[in-house]
Amino acid sequence: MRNSTLFLSVILVVTLIAGCKKQEEKAAKKPVRVETEVVTVGGVENGQTYVGVVEENEATAVSFTTMGVIKRMYVSEGQVVSRGQLLAEIDASSSSNGVEIARASTNQANDMVKQAEQVYAQAKDAYDRMKILHDNGSLPEIKWVEVETRLRQAETGLNSARSGVASAQAAEKIARKGVADTRLYAPVSGVIGKRQLVVGETALPSQAVVSILDISTVKVKVSIPEDELNNIGAGTPSYITVDAINSSFNGGRIEKGVQADVVTHTYDVRINVSNPSRKLLPGMVASVQFLNGSRGESGNVYVPISAVHKNPGGECFVWTIDANKQAHRTTIAVGSTKGNRIAIISGLRVGERIITNGGQKLSEGTAVVF
Repeated sequence: MRNSTLFLSVILVVTLIAGCKKQEEKAAKKPVRVETEVVTVGGVENGQTYVGVVEENEATAVSFTTMGVIKRMYVSEGQVVSRGQLLAEIDASSSSNGVEIARASTNQANDMVKQAEQVYAQAKDAYDRMKILHDNGSLPEIKWVEVETRLRQAETGLNSARSGVASAQAAEKIARKGVADTRLYAPVSGVIGKRQLVVGETALPSQAVVSILDISTVKVKVSIPEDELNNIGAGTPSYITVDAINSSFNGGRIEKGVQADVVTHTYDVRINVSNPSRKLLPGMVASVQFLNGSRGESGNVYVPISAVHKNPGGECFVWTIDANKQAHRTTIAVGSTKGNRIAIISGLRVGERIITNGGQKLSEGTAVVF
């Protein structure tokens, strides 16, 4: 009995240990949240942080070309749409009736052409027969004049009937276009920004129904004081942080406004930022730091001091993140410091993403989120 109890106790202990190990392994696999930065060709921060707002690259207002009551809406705000996608429809009953009327007119005009062709064929046949008699001098001149007159009248009637068909076909084409105009298609690809009208409301020609935003590239707008504007050029590197999505980005080409705000004496500066994942949305608040362009000794780049660690052997390293969002130790050589950043002499490539905060919790290959 005692042996059985001991045996059960051993099994229980082994099971508990195995369960704990599984829990530890599961916990170890849980991604660690970190803060990151992309290595840029820029250099040292100028010490000034600006508050910016994310804007769309372009906004397209989409509207009907005809008036009508909106019958269906096929998109919602925030939805990604492709060029040519159906967005909305207005009531097409009156336009459809117009097509039916125009089609009936076309059919009637075609019937009139057939009748006119028969009359013309008869007049032409009589003309050909009487011409032989006229040329032989066997037909009185007055009769010949009557034959010629009937042929001209038949030809005029045929031409008039054909013109009627052309007019009817044109009217039918216009009516069909009226039906097509009751459907609203996306002229460009993008994201639905705002719906201006809803089902049941009357859409007027050129009245915006929805707006489509191009956010594959966005612009971060900041206001720069006039005495600091000359320090920023079209190619000045910048570093942008957006807390709403817990992400940081390297800014691209800069567009400088030329008209100052009359009250604040600031100029609008817009920084282009690539946004292929569409994480950056218009209206998000961003923190912007411009880099002064100095890259230090031998063209080094600078990273935050908090990103640099030392291993037991005294070598410096940073945590880099691969395409699978796993952390790896990358050995580096460091140079001088400037402010809260330190020069990297070797070991990093421009475009690599490094971890600037949260590296204490990591080991080689740890999954991270940022």
